[in-house]
Amino acid sequence: MTTTSERVEGSRARQASHHVSQSVFDGSRLRVVLLVDVHDGAQHQFLEAYEQLCNQVASVPGHVSDQLCQSIENPSQWLITSEWESAPPFLAWVNSEEHVRMVEPLHSCVRDTRSLRFHVVRETGGPATGIDQADRRLQTAPRIGDGVIRHALTFTVKPGSEEIVAKILADYDSPEPKVDDTTRLCRTSLFMHGNRVVRAVEVRGDLLAALRHVARQPEVRAVEEAINPHLEQDRDLNDPESARVFFTRAALPAVHHVMAERQNPQAERYALYYPARPERGMQLAELLAHRDEAAADDPRSPVLRSTIFQRDDVVVRLIDVHGGLEAADPARILGLSDSAQVAELTTLLDDTADMDVAASKDSSLARLLELARMDLVTDRRSPDA
Repeated sequence: MTTTSERVEGSRARQASHHVSQSVFDGSRLRVVLLVDVHDGAQHQFLEAYEQLCNQVASVPGHVSDQLCQSIENPSQWLITSEWESAPPFLAWVNSEEHVRMVEPLHSCVRDTRSLRFHVVRETGGPATGIDQADRRLQTAPRIGDGVIRHALTFTVKPGSEEIVAKILADYDSPEPKVDDTTRLCRTSLFMHGNRVVRAVEVRGDLLAALRHVARQPEVRAVEEAINPHLEQDRDLNDPESARVFFTRAALPAVHHVMAERQNPQAERYALYYPARPERGMQLAELLAHRDEAAADDPRSPVLRSTIFQRDDVVVRLIDVHGGLEAADPARILGLSDSAQVAELTTLLDDTADMDVAASKDSSLARLLELARMDLVTDRRSPDA
């Protein structure tokens, strides 16, 4: 029998640092809610498409169960809920090409969708009654955030067009930051690494409303049209299906955010790109998350804030640094305090990215930082962010 003291100690061991306001790595169960608005008359087609998808997703590792519900007030409104053992297997699936193919039959009968993801914090009744909290894989405590949602998009441009694309992305007027009474754009940071573009946004309020607001702005649409000929993946923003597929593949979700108690409004923003070995992206992101969590408790660390974004084998770390990058110790920027940690990190990096740093510790860390550093294109904040 598990004693009370053992349960408490287990809970403490699993509880993340109070510096962490967002993370998918605590092992908690995940509840995914998908709100669906079905075209009038397409309910039977939608149900058939769902049955096919349901049979396929049942074999996805980490999937536990799902439910399909229809509104008792409006037959066009549906709700799909699914439960997962934890967030990483769900994110690996939902960000995969397999998922893009699986959900394709749904799009012809769906007018709009909205996806929400939640860690399970508490649970009452049902089959879990009498089971220890640790065994139920519940999040041990609610996270305390700052009210800001962080998200990123990434895509690649044709080699040789990097300078043209950087100029297009830098030379445009910022959109109106106010979306509505509850939603506001706070910051947009845009970086490039070779031919890869990463655009990170910070939003207070409703992320989906903010993204739609930005997409409607004439200055933003002009920029998107201007870079279209330079994209490696073709898209037509006037075709809803083409636009949907492009932005689905471009989504680069935030998987971890940590903020030290000491903050400085003059801190400089940087981005580091870590190309992972095939199927090791989530593991690499988790390793970086643990390093940042430890650094937040170190008063000597120049990294005041860090957000890790991950999709497939693309891992990007967005950091706010006190005193700038050039003056900082590479080991403290990277969060790697010994050669074992360096070796662990490099085993997860893609060999083809020329990021093998097997030399001495000091030179290897400096080289890793140099190779990972992304070029800043623009970093814009709303006046009252």
